[in-house]
Amino acid sequence: MAPSRDSNVKGESSQVSYKKTINTKTDSIIQNRKHANDIFDVIEYLQSEKEKEIIFATNACSRIFCELLDRGDLYVGVLPKEEDLMHGDRSAEEKYQIFMRHRYNSCVELLLENIGHEAFQVKEASLCALMKFVAAEGKHPLQNLDWSEHYNFPMELMLALVKHLLSEKEDMSLLISRFQEFMEKDDVRYYVMSSVRDNITRVMERNKRAVIPVYQNNVFTLLSTINIPSQASEMTNFIVRQETKHEDWKAARLKEHKRAFEQMWLVFLKYKLPSSMYKKILVILHESILPQMSDPTLMIDFLSAAYDIGGAISLLALNGLFVLIHEHNLDYPDFYKKLYSLLDPTIFHVKYRARFFHLANIFLSSTHLPVYLVAAFVKRLARLSLTAPPTALLIVLPFICNLIRRHPSCKVLIHRPSAAEEPCDDPYVMEEKEPAQCHALESSLWEIKTLQKHYHPDVAKAAMMINEPLSQQEEDISELLELSTFELMERELKAERKTIPLEFDTATGLLKSSREVLGVHFTLD
Repeated sequence: MAPSRDSNVKGESSQVSYKKTINTKTDSIIQNRKHANDIFDVIEYLQSEKEKEIIFATNACSRIFCELLDRGDLYVGVLPKEEDLMHGDRSAEEKYQIFMRHRYNSCVELLLENIGHEAFQVKEASLCALMKFVAAEGKHPLQNLDWSEHYNFPMELMLALVKHLLSEKEDMSLLISRFQEFMEKDDVRYYVMSSVRDNITRVMERNKRAVIPVYQNNVFTLLSTINIPSQASEMTNFIVRQETKHEDWKAARLKEHKRAFEQMWLVFLKYKLPSSMYKKILVILHESILPQMSDPTLMIDFLSAAYDIGGAISLLALNGLFVLIHEHNLDYPDFYKKLYSLLDPTIFHVKYRARFFHLANIFLSSTHLPVYLVAAFVKRLARLSLTAPPTALLIVLPFICNLIRRHPSCKVLIHRPSAAEEPCDDPYVMEEKEPAQCHALESSLWEIKTLQKHYHPDVAKAAMMINEPLSQQEEDISELLELSTFELMERELKAERKTIPLEFDTATGLLKSSREVLGVHFTLD
């Protein structure tokens, strides 16, 4: 049933009514102190059940208190209790400032509560209002801060805002993405990083270090949006500008930003994380986290712990370790032992197979690796290939040949002479976890010789490569990494076939030709 005209008129009049009421009271509060009590009515709208009223009242409160802060009409210092105003010997001016300061604190508390409102528009309006208060408090501090540490940045307000953004019960990723705009300010970014670090410690210790998926996902979302400038000369965008000793302010120094960034991530990663989050972090690690840290090698504990999880996470952890070894001179002797242990039959059937061989190709690209180590990888891959599917074999066989090309000393595995062409025991120990102890160099690649009889012609052809001298040019395996069984079959079906001659007389029965059926017999003279 359509709403009547009267109900529409009432709706419009009520909408005009609350806007007129809030605007009238806002103007009177700003223009005349006699109407200070009207602030109660404006603040009350912040608890309304109607979203539009909350948003309108939020903007009004932002206007009122930014004006009062600018005029110096809010009490500065340790705030006395309201009950003490009646007994204390204070001037009317001071009583007004204390009264409005209490109203300001009430407004901030309600705006922080509205950060958790079900409507995103209310969340966004509350966030924007609070950030306006951050800027206003920065220009006109309400607390006697430690000037050597924070200068005049409202640290307490930022701590409270971060606490509500990092909810333990609600996914705040959408609002955090909106908050990213404010973190383009260098001082906001610095104090957010400090606040996040303190918040993580407090929340995780309170929950006895247990995994808190929603909270930790919110933290990761916030952390992953933070980017540190690459040069100190780029740090010119501040929400609060210090009038004196700006260069000595920690928030204005690139070195301090990197230190805060590093401490924030290290605190986050020292606690147990949801298993799905390890992969998210490891994917962005080498591009978004390590370059912005003062000492990237401090990530070794996290990467070692991530490796122990297994699967794709272990591989991504090795990628992080590889970056630390090559770009930051990390000494990690067990790296190739860990990579070697990831080679098992399941590697050919997992979703991350392409990524594994792509990264393994990078890890084993150095021509300075010991021959015994390369031979161990070659032999282990050859042994695993005996039970691998054709799509995997078309990756593994060129991969093995490329390793031999890089390390010609491994050709002994192909051309090992045998005094007697008789079966003998393979000295290679598949179960050995130490590449140096598996005796790979004493073995041969008989497995690839076996694959030359493979049922799939492409695999047999690839295995035949070892019969001829290997060219110096490596094969590009990048196009083969994503090859699927369906694509392999499609390629086979589309291949051109030679015309094959068939029997002229069609068979009409089992093992009988048409001539035999007609009784035609031929005899030899």
